[in-house]
Amino acid sequence: MNRNERTDHGPGDSAAPTANGTTAVPPTTATTGTVTGTGRRALLRAVVGGTAVVGAGLALGGGAVAAPARGRGLLTERPGSPAAALKELAEGNQRWRRMRQEHPHESEEIRQVLVSGQNPFAVVLGCIDSRVPPELVFDQGLGDLMTVRSAGEVLDSSVIGSVAYGVLELDIPLILVLGHQSCGAVAAAVEAEESGEELPGHLQYVVEQIFPSIDHSQHGDARVDATVTAHALNVRRQLAAEPDLAERIADGRLAVVAARYELADQRVHRIS
Repeated sequence: MNRNERTDHGPGDSAAPTANGTTAVPPTTATTGTVTGTGRRALLRAVVGGTAVVGAGLALGGGAVAAPARGRGLLTERPGSPAAALKELAEGNQRWRRMRQEHPHESEEIRQVLVSGQNPFAVVLGCIDSRVPPELVFDQGLGDLMTVRSAGEVLDSSVIGSVAYGVLELDIPLILVLGHQSCGAVAAAVEAEESGEELPGHLQYVVEQIFPSIDHSQHGDARVDATVTAHALNVRRQLAAEPDLAERIADGRLAVVAARYELADQRVHRIS
């Protein structure tokens, strides 16, 4: 399957290419102004995915475009399993560490292909820290990753919904929760708990979500570092327990993995 094509639409959820190669949007089912069933699903994809149905025959200049072989910068088949997605991320991180980045999928051609839809192979839930941009540390390009970022990978309804969208609507096979060395949000949570001081505004919410992960068996910088790992694991567990995701995990279509990025050597490693 080409990364700019989709063949897994269910009954009543497909979009057929028209004569000129563009994708026909399925009609919505509406009663008394309410969008239901297929219509709601199509609307969600239109709003978040950038097209009513993601890539069921992408069109450029009026004709359907088949993705050419990868010359780095061109689309190819995406990793279709959790193991294949993890392998792609590991290989990309190795290139990043060795300063051998390929900077894939940045060409003018790929930018035009992506106008019509997206087909990323992994959701990366990471921190907002400017030193840990997922597309760079995994040497991925446009359309490869769906990234969701919050301070300390903290979860709320918006974050969980964003992660679930990638899995449920785009059939992404991997969620990677990415903590990192020297996380400021984790350090703030440890300090706030120790001092008992309440932080201003919404910052208090952030640290309170990290409090349950604080490792009290450690002290000082070691406590912060241990909590980074513990918190990434806790976030992973919370996501894996989501009912909409648990079914896919059980049948092998989805994996939720926790990992850490080490600023010192730029290495991403899985934690458990």
